[in-house]
Amino acid sequence: MRGMIAAALLAVVGTGVSQAQAQDAAAGEKVFAVCKACHQVGETAKNSVGPELNGVIGRKAGEAPGYNYSAANKNSGLTWDEATFREYIKDPKAKVPGTKMVYAGLKDEKKIDDLIAFLKQFDASGKKK
Repeated sequence: MRGMIAAALLAVVGTGVSQAQAQDAAAGEKVFAVCKACHQVGETAKNSVGPELNGVIGRKAGEAPGYNYSAANKNSGLTWDEATFREYIKDPKAKVPGTKMVYAGLKDEKKIDDLIAFLKQFDASGKKK
């Protein structure tokens, strides 16, 4: 009986920890405010200084329609899954030497989690999933 209670308690505590560390799209929208200087997302998003980011998680690097990418980005062979995006956003020039992106990087893991959650909401057309 004690074993079952201990297991149940651990399950509840474990769930609370994972929820506390979960991605938060609303917080990610606030993180994205810095990105808005160069990028857009949503149904009316257009390429600007940087490419629009609709559907970026899952998209191949250098493939936003109509954006003039650097050769380094186009030829990187990367696909923006969560792990790759995480590495890139921490230090874009280290991940893709020669990129046009002039951003020092985002180092805060929680903010990166939240930013990814925010971006994942948008499909390639800019509609929220």
